[in-house]
Amino acid sequence: MVISARALNRATLARQLLLGRESLDVEEALRRVVALQAQQPASPYIALWNRLRGFDPADLDAALADRRIVKATLMRLTLHAVHVEDYRSFREAMEPTLRSSRLGDARFRSSGLTAEDADALVAGLRRYVQRPRSSAELGEWFEKRLGRPLEVGAQRMLRQYAPLWHAPTGGPWAFTNRLSYVAAKERPALGDSQAPDEGLQALLLRYLAGFGPASTADMAQFALVHRPRVRAAVKALADEVEELQGPDGTVLYDVPGALRPEEDVPAPPRLMAMWDSVLLAYADRSRVIPPAYRKHVTRVNGDVLPTLLVDGQVAGVWRATDGGIEGGAFHPLPEPVWEALAAEARSLVAFLAARDPRAYARYDHWWTKGVPAAETRLLPGD
Repeated sequence: MVISARALNRATLARQLLLGRESLDVEEALRRVVALQAQQPASPYIALWNRLRGFDPADLDAALADRRIVKATLMRLTLHAVHVEDYRSFREAMEPTLRSSRLGDARFRSSGLTAEDADALVAGLRRYVQRPRSSAELGEWFEKRLGRPLEVGAQRMLRQYAPLWHAPTGGPWAFTNRLSYVAAKERPALGDSQAPDEGLQALLLRYLAGFGPASTADMAQFALVHRPRVRAAVKALADEVEELQGPDGTVLYDVPGALRPEEDVPAPPRLMAMWDSVLLAYADRSRVIPPAYRKHVTRVNGDVLPTLLVDGQVAGVWRATDGGIEGGAFHPLPEPVWEALAAEARSLVAFLAARDPRAYARYDHWWTKGVPAAETRLLPGD
């Protein structure tokens, strides 16, 4: 079966709850969308606001506080919010990548510690963080354990490698720059390169359910794992996936029975969060981001700006201002589209008002440096 580029776009939107807001609780929503990138504290909240009807941010606060949803360094070596039942398999899938990148990093190696030292430290660290501990407390623990101060960079690499969850530290979005950590409830298998890649197989099935159909290159990009591992895992899953052909002849994989709407299904405009997963989940990002716009959205340091999604494709960027939402379109948009974006802006301004009216304000420097908008409008909040 050959699937068109537009049909691929609609499949992603349907599975990511972006063809229409749905009435789901936050746990079920997160299982549906697989993971939410979470290095910016507001982003998981804005991502769920885009996807859920009547989303109450207090529901996500509670799920994070109760550790039904957990935040940890996972796919692409960055912070994600995932359902607690997914954490162990996702962490095991990422083990080789995390181990080689964090323990092979120059900041860790310059400390004089070895991978074997790290294993011993991680075991003790898990015992120490059975209750939440701050970064400063972890630094003191490392110093006591080693008999000397451990460089900040090496500490960071160890924290990112260890199976730790971020513990909420307060508003407005459950997490702040004051970092706190707690041990993952179940310890994933670490450092065993001979173990069957069951974690990666589980992750890929979840990825295909939330983002498929997709190629092995897409899967490798989503997780940031080597393609040979992905190909081996897909081969092991042969009875659980089906093959399709992409518009350019690329072999794509999917889980049987997954949503694949007709390509002419309407897609409503959305004001997407920074680092929204749909912008980062594929090697071929043209599914959602026109190639000409990619550099405008993903900046040179890796910041992925909040975007205007129009007819399922990125059409511009937005930021919160004192007067509402400023939208900058990369090409002229029809008046009815601006009207629909204005309705979204009114809802978003109301959503942000109680917590952080100028969400993402620290990234305004990108607008100061210049966004190549063909058309800019202030979408008022009332």
